[in-house]
Amino acid sequence: MELLHKLHDPEGIKELLVAGGYLLLFAIVFAETGLLIGFLLPGDSLLFIAGFCAANAEKFGVNISLVPMIILLCVAAIAGDTVGYFIGRKAGPALFSRPDSKLFKRKHLESAQAFYEKHGPKTIVLARFVPIVRTFAPTVAGAARMDYKQFLTYNIFGGIGWITSMSLLGYFLGNIPAVEKNLDKAVVGIVFLSIAPMILHAMKEKKIAKLEAAAKLGEEGKPFATKS
Repeated sequence: MELLHKLHDPEGIKELLVAGGYLLLFAIVFAETGLLIGFLLPGDSLLFIAGFCAANAEKFGVNISLVPMIILLCVAAIAGDTVGYFIGRKAGPALFSRPDSKLFKRKHLESAQAFYEKHGPKTIVLARFVPIVRTFAPTVAGAARMDYKQFLTYNIFGGIGWITSMSLLGYFLGNIPAVEKNLDKAVVGIVFLSIAPMILHAMKEKKIAKLEAAAKLGEEGKPFATKS
């Protein structure tokens, strides 16, 4: 529990990075994307703070360099999603009847399924930026028998895009004193910004659906034309 607490605290993550470095980062990114218990782990905040620490490696005593970190974590993200995909492919529909536990919530799997049904293969890219859905999306894709070559293509683009964007953001903001003083607020802001496009897209689609429903209702309410 103490480890999880540290992983959700900016200062705690910095302490863990001093001790664990690349190995810790690889393990967390892999587990968050490849294991069904990964929803308990940080994703966006971890990458942002890792980039932040890479920009201040000497100051914080962290043995991390930006480019090797990005390459390593891209491998971890792609490998993690691949494992998740094959878990879903092997377990299939049985996953959806699995009972809840402290480390597994079926509602999270169902949310990822709804996301996949709505966005199709693009889910593998989009879900990278959506907490919780990110963990279960590859498993749902595997259970749905998504073509592996297609999955791998989206997996590679999504993994590289997610790791690189979040790490670079932390790195370039790492030299701004105001960000360091308000790191916890910066992390919250970054997480919100990462999911904001998805929220706006969902709101737009909901508005369009309402307009279409209203238009359809209006058409049905029109009286039939009669010939004179």
